[in-house]
This record gives sequence, C-alpha cells and structure tokens, in this order.
Amino acid sequence: MEYSKEFKTALSNFSSIEKDRLIFRLLKKDKLLSKKLYFELIDPETTDDKREEMEEIITEKVFLASKYIGNQKYFLGIIRKISAEITEHVKITTDKFGDISLNLLLINKILDYNEDFRTQRFDNVYKLYIYLINKVFKALTLTKKLDEDYWMEIDVLLSELQKKIENNHYLQKLCINNSLDFNWLQCENIPDNIDLIIKDIKSQGFLR
Repeated sequence: MEYSKEFKTALSNFSSIEKDRLIFRLLKKDKLLSKKLYFELIDPETTDDKREEMEEIITEKVFLASKYIGNQKYFLGIIRKISAEITEHVKITTDKFGDISLNLLLINKILDYNEDFRTQRFDNVYKLYIYLINKVFKALTLTKKLDEDYWMEIDVLLSELQKKIENNHYLQKLCINNSLDFNWLQCENIPDNIDLIIKDIKSQGFLR
C-alpha cells in the first residue's frame, strides 16, 4: 500500500501523545512488529545470541518430535511449527545467515533419525522428504545471494547434509528424481541461475 503526501503530512501533525497512543495500538495488533522493535531498540541480545538460542531450540524440539516419527502427519506438523519459529527469528533479526544455517540445521537434525525413517513405508515419508528437498533448494538459492565470507560455514552444513542424504536410500533417490544435483551441495558449485532452475523443475511438476 502506498501512502499519499497528504496522509503522511496528517500523521506528522499528530501530537507526541497521539503518536504514542497510535504506536501502542498498532503494536498490540502486530506481535511480530512489537518483537522486532524490542529487539532493535532495547534487547541486550545480539543476532548471534538469538541464533544460538534457536539452534538449541531446534535441536531440542526435533529430539522431542522424533518420538512421533511413526505418525508422519503429526511429525511433519511439528516440523512445520519449528520452521515457522525460524521464519519469525529471521523476520525479527533480519538474520540472512541464520535463514540458511538454521534451516540446514533443522534438516540435519531430522536426518539424524535416518534409522527410524527406514522402518517407514515410502508413501508415509514422501511428504516429509519433498518438504525437506524444497528446503534444501531454498537454502541453495539464499546461499548464492549471501556474502561469500559465510560460505565456509555453510559448506560444513551442506557436507553433513549430503552424507545423511546418501545414507537414506529413498531420500537420495527422491532428490535425484527431483533434479537436485549433489554437486551443488558445495557453495562454489551452486549455479548462478539456481532460482530459474528451480522454477523450471517446478514447472515440470516436480517438488510437490
């Protein structure tokens, strides 16, 4: 939505008390904005601190969720909620590195339970695996836009990811069927046009 000069002028003419009342009314309705302003204005914790907290949360919550791997619908629901927490963290802190590292950490923590996934029928884990593959593609896209100074840390996560994918026959096969080139699991090998490649893959009916 674009705001006219007249509207901006009208807002500027509010008294300090009126502006304060308006701000607090808006913050009550927008909890995310409230958290973002708190972080930017007075929170003593840094983005790195917040990211480390999220790493602990992801590790703990995936561990707790692992008890429900046999109930894939419920398990995937929990994973989506954890992913939503990562998204909220990124929106509050504008943590571009964390947007990649935390999602890759989430995938790696899930795949720590490869042995449990092997006992599941393929059609039971299909939705989860497609969900994870889409996350990998998104991480690769964001990595290509990230400052190369971060690539070494991302490569560590991608290397761990590749080993875990290769240790999961069905997931590995599904990655190949959905055109995920394992050579891309190294930052310097991610194609410049990775976003267009993903768009083309989806247009062919894959990644769903």
